[in-house]
Amino acid sequence: MSENLKKELLEALGAARSQLEALGDLGFESIATPEAPELYPPCPIGVVDLGGLAPCRTESLEEIATDLGDCQRCPLATSRTRLVFGVGNPNARLVVVGEAPGREEDLQGEPFVGQAGKLLDRLLNAIGLQREDVYICNVLKCRPPQNRDPQADEVETCEPFLVRQLASIQPQLIMALGRFAVQSLLKSKIPISRLRGEWQEYQGIPLMPTFHPAYLLRNPESKRDVWEDLKEVRRRMLSLERER
Repeated sequence: MSENLKKELLEALGAARSQLEALGDLGFESIATPEAPELYPPCPIGVVDLGGLAPCRTESLEEIATDLGDCQRCPLATSRTRLVFGVGNPNARLVVVGEAPGREEDLQGEPFVGQAGKLLDRLLNAIGLQREDVYICNVLKCRPPQNRDPQADEVETCEPFLVRQLASIQPQLIMALGRFAVQSLLKSKIPISRLRGEWQEYQGIPLMPTFHPAYLLRNPESKRDVWEDLKEVRRRMLSLERER
């Protein structure tokens, strides 16, 4: 959580506490709050619950998708076929993040459904996971024309929805696939060949950078590197499971 957000939350809690004390002086012993948690407002990013003074709830993926809607927030809306939100387990321990939809994803509205997606499924199977065990999404929700690299303003517009997806899912780990996804999330220009295999962090969540399956289709000799990265992800997942 950023220092600014912490400061704002502390100020809000301080103001709420002052109001409660003032009401107490007037003879009010309690304040009614909604009995149904679904009536609580969504928690700020990075916060699970503000406690009794300001109860909140985890925003659902459905709410985020509804807010995204038929997104027209950047020029990619004019060239896409379908928006690609994400798919998988809403309670996944592992979230897989790519850069942007490709041609098949743009047509079907689901991430990683082409040849690269089939390879991703096999890679996940190799560490005992099925597609339905994880959550899969991209930094961008729309396909850039001719699969060009996403532009900085497109990432700036779309990344907040990824942050909200992660806040909803609350995964233990992230696996970022490919140069652009890794560099965009880490705000780094370091080549992925140097970043891969080393744990990083995004939004407070451990992140493993590795090569994109599409890259592996063109460079099968790099599958050994990805296998090492996957084994590290599996080790980390087992370690976190033992700590529960």
